[in-house]
Amino acid sequence: MTGAGTLWMVIGMGSQLVFSGRFLMQWVYSEWRRESSIPMSFWYASAVGSIGLLAYAIERRDPVFIVGQATGLAVYCRNIQLRRREARTGIAEATR
Repeated sequence: MTGAGTLWMVIGMGSQLVFSGRFLMQWVYSEWRRESSIPMSFWYASAVGSIGLLAYAIERRDPVFIVGQATGLAVYCRNIQLRRREARTGIAEATR
């Protein structure tokens, strides 16, 4: 394997670890709250992992993997945007 091939393998595996680790994060958070909850860290880990996996898929020229990661990334980014808006609205309402 070439230097570039090794680098892409590290990017792919590291991104997969972050992406998979988000489920553990969500589980621990839900147990801590004693209710089913999705923390912001879940959405950030989803986006970071997806960006890395998308880059890996593009490098591998895998159209199926590219479409899947690009679609998921759009959903993760939208959820981050919605949660940030909720936080801003909550702060604005609390100061009234």
